[in-house]
Amino acid sequence: QVQLVESGGGLVQAGGSLGLACTATGRTFSNYAMAWFRQAPGKEREFVTSIAYNGHTKYYADSVKGRFTISRDNARSTVYLQMNNLQPEDTAVYYCAADDNVLQVRTTPDYWGQGTQVSVSS
Repeated sequence: QVQLVESGGGLVQAGGSLGLACTATGRTFSNYAMAWFRQAPGKEREFVTSIAYNGHTKYYADSVKGRFTISRDNARSTVYLQMNNLQPEDTAVYYCAADDNVLQVRTTPDYWGQGTQVSVSS
């Protein structure tokens, strides 16, 4: 089992920045690809970004390309999401996710965090 705990988030004005972190416990972190998803009110959960085991391969949803950056520190068992130029449409609960399959982490990851709220005011 992998346990994921997110931190960060909060309320920011449009154009501002926020950083999220997700720390994993339970298994060897470097064996897992990591991802961030989000779910806005009344909408389905959607993929935001993912990062491979060694951090060299990253994928981003078109809606966040150029604004969001995913990174990881395997020594700290932590994955990060830096969000810049936030917009009201980025308001959502953000979830950290993990899977030992680098493709599956972008669709149906095995492990999920509890989520953290990000709210962007206009």
